[in-house]
Amino acid sequence: MKTSFTSLAVLAMVASGCSLTTPSTSVHQPMSVRPPPTPVVSQENGSIFQPGTARLALWEDRRARNVGDTLMIVLEERTNASKTSSTKAARKGSTSLGIPTITRVPGASLQGVDVSASSDSSFDGSGNSAATNVFTGNVSVTVIEVYPNGNLLVSGEKQVAINKGVEYIRFSGVVNPVNITSTNTVSSTRVADARIEYKGRGYIDEAQNMGFLQRLFLSISPF
Repeated sequence: MKTSFTSLAVLAMVASGCSLTTPSTSVHQPMSVRPPPTPVVSQENGSIFQPGTARLALWEDRRARNVGDTLMIVLEERTNASKTSSTKAARKGSTSLGIPTITRVPGASLQGVDVSASSDSSFDGSGNSAATNVFTGNVSVTVIEVYPNGNLLVSGEKQVAINKGVEYIRFSGVVNPVNITSTNTVSSTRVADARIEYKGRGYIDEAQNMGFLQRLFLSISPF
C-alpha cells in the first residue's frame, strides 16, 4: 500500500510540473539571437563623425537588415470564412412476378399466385460552417537569419503576466525588406510563412484543458 501511495505522489508531482512548463510552440526557433561580434578595425575619427561610437553609417537608416536586429510586427489578422453544403438523394424501385396457369406441371398448386416487391430510399443532408477571427496588436521580433536573397527570417515572443496567469504571444515568419516601413515596422499580412500563437499558462488555462487520463481513455475508447 505504501508503494502505491508513493507512485500516486510521483504522478501528481509530474502532472503539476507539466502544468508549470512553458507551452510548446511551432514558431521558428530560436526566438532570439545575438548579433555576431563586429571586427575591430582601426579607423581615423573625424571631428563630427566617429566610426568607433556610431551605430550606423551616415547613409543607412534604422531598418532591420542584419542578424540580431529587431523589428516591430503589426498584427492585423482578420479572417472570415463560411461554407454551406446540401445533398439530396432518392431512389425507388418495384418488382412484380406472376405464375401463369399451366396444367400437369410440378407446383401446380402455386398457379395464379402473384408476387410483388417494392423499395423506397431517400437521403437528405445539409451542413453549415462559419468562422471569424480577429487578432490585432504589436510584437517585437528579432532577425535570426538572413537568406541569400536578402529576406529576413524573424522570430519573437512576448510574455505578459496577469495575476496568476502568463500569456504568450509568439510570432515568426519571412519578411521582405522592401515591406519594412521607415519606422522599422511591417504588417503581419505581408509576412510569408507567418506563424502566430496566443497561448496561456496558469490555473485558469489548466481548468480549460482535459486531464491526461481523460484524453487517454478518450483515445482508446471505441464508443
